[in-house]
Amino acid sequence: MLREIEKSERETAAGHGLRLRVAIDYSSRYSITLVAADAAAVFSNEESPVVNSLESLLTQALSAKCRDVDLLIRTGGEQRLSDFLLWESAYAELVFTDQMWPDFDEADLEAALKEFNRRERRFGGLPAIVSDHAATLKGGAP
Repeated sequence: MLREIEKSERETAAGHGLRLRVAIDYSSRYSITLVAADAAAVFSNEESPVVNSLESLLTQALSAKCRDVDLLIRTGGEQRLSDFLLWESAYAELVFTDQMWPDFDEADLEAALKEFNRRERRFGGLPAIVSDHAATLKGGAP
């Protein structure tokens, strides 16, 4: 498996459009626990750390090696995150497939990307139609 990963890295080294992260034996809980311990040390002299400061510190520390996830593809028929990139996937679009990882191919990736492109990215906000309706009820223009 390591040879295939190294080969993929060599073949895509010049690419800048997409980032692929494959995690094996990774634990978000462990990563968050380590960062929280560091944050506790930083804020130990303050009576009550400001929530925004703590969130900023956690985001900075957890995202140090990568950005937030836009699309998380879960292979193998599982429909859960399984302690995988919990913080970074807060606003990720999730696509689940029955295809097992070793057999996941270009056509599967294309199907996942097509599904991703059909989605309305709201990052925690309401769908446009609900927002328009709420504005209309308040007397504003949609």
